[in-house]
Amino acid sequence: MADKPLRITSPLGDADIAKLKTGTSVLISGVIYVGRDTAHRRLAQALDKGGKLPFDIKGQTIYYMGPSPARPGQVIGSAGPTTSSRMDAFTPRLLQAGLKAMIGKGDRSPAVREAIKKYRAVYLVATGGAAALISKSIKKSEIIAYEELGAEAVLKLTVKDFPAIVTNDMYGGDLFEQAKAQYRR
Repeated sequence: MADKPLRITSPLGDADIAKLKTGTSVLISGVIYVGRDTAHRRLAQALDKGGKLPFDIKGQTIYYMGPSPARPGQVIGSAGPTTSSRMDAFTPRLLQAGLKAMIGKGDRSPAVREAIKKYRAVYLVATGGAAALISKSIKKSEIIAYEELGAEAVLKLTVKDFPAIVTNDMYGGDLFEQAKAQYRR
């Protein structure tokens, strides 16, 4: 892993993605979106029907997060990652539409890893258990779609120095597989 985190700004382009290698620590600034299972299903269905998405997905980053309510004077409450595999059924379709990065916890399915390579994207892991710390990097939060879903609504976040680690890169690197191989020796 790199000694010094790489600073990146979302939305991301192909040149940004090309720099991100498995094991690299990153600090993300800019705009990221929050969406979980039900929101992903709705986004994929909209794409399949030729409908319009609630945001331009090209170059964007989606964070798989279950936010907690904000305390008075805070932008957001605890903001930890949720299990990414719950979105795997919908992820290849979103990557095909131009999604460039996803943030969550846990490994991804073979189909998602292949789609990450095919569509030149990246999967990042945020540290589980660090939800209070992660929330400090969130400077603004607003619901932009599916408000009726409550904690599953799509949020638009403005972040500064959001910490994550590249886990699956566009070259086929997989941090989980690398770690398993290291311990098999």
